[in-house]
Amino acid sequence: MPTTTLLDGGIATELQRHGWPVRAPWWGVDVLLTPAGRTLLGEVHRRYADAGAEVLSAHTFRTNLRNLRRAGLADDDAARLVHTAVGVARAAAPSGVRVAGSIAPVEDCYQPRLVPPDDELRVEHRWLARHLHDAGVDLVLVETMNTLREAVHAVEAVTACGMTAWVSFVCTEQGTLLSGEPLDLAARTAQRAGARTVLVNCTTPTGTGVALRMLADAGIGPVGAYPNLEDRSGLPAYTPVDRHVPAGTGTTRFAAGLAAWRAEFDLVAVGGCCGATPAHVAALNRAVAGGTT
Repeated sequence: MPTTTLLDGGIATELQRHGWPVRAPWWGVDVLLTPAGRTLLGEVHRRYADAGAEVLSAHTFRTNLRNLRRAGLADDDAARLVHTAVGVARAAAPSGVRVAGSIAPVEDCYQPRLVPPDDELRVEHRWLARHLHDAGVDLVLVETMNTLREAVHAVEAVTACGMTAWVSFVCTEQGTLLSGEPLDLAARTAQRAGARTVLVNCTTPTGTGVALRMLADAGIGPVGAYPNLEDRSGLPAYTPVDRHVPAGTGTTRFAAGLAAWRAEFDLVAVGGCCGATPAHVAALNRAVAGGTT
């Protein structure tokens, strides 16, 4: 079995759990604007590191040009926020723990129909990739990608800067991208563009298992997973909610499920997405290490 890297859990949902609002136009990026906000974000990162995470994701999921311009920032100020986010994560990372930059869809990550034209994608993903490179991240998670087209542009932007790109797709319960595109096609195309690892994230545990089976059947690797754990019973699917939504999967069940997938699919990276807490990561750390959850 390959060595498995332990990722962290949700950042925005963990901020929500501690009372920070995550709503348009900032989507939680405003936590970077004040000393109190940066202190809270740093504490979130530290708790994941204490839980055993070997990669901390900088809070750059929403620090793209499009989002920050809507929030009223000039491009230079937007760039400073990218560097600030990486700096907060780096300060919280113990020796040996890597910091990943996060690149998400430039529009709503759950609405493939909003993905803009190729020329806009190239400009915006190159901008963020360049600033992540200059800020000194160790790798980049191109994550929650809902279309093959945008995933490829983001991966190409990262690799053009000489950085390591991991690509992660958000999938339906049937294992396709939200766009309806086949996951195996998306994975292989992203690999040809330079992605080192293919992951599934922000997908329900059920959908994650289906997607991992599809990747395995297609002979695609290396692979990883960090599922969405939010209990969205009674809430619209893939719709932002401006409040903390508790995890519907307990720490023991989560850790056991990921440990089983790790063994079955030779996962090289495991962690949690929305709703996952440091307690979930700590349980997963024990399970991956062969202990109890």
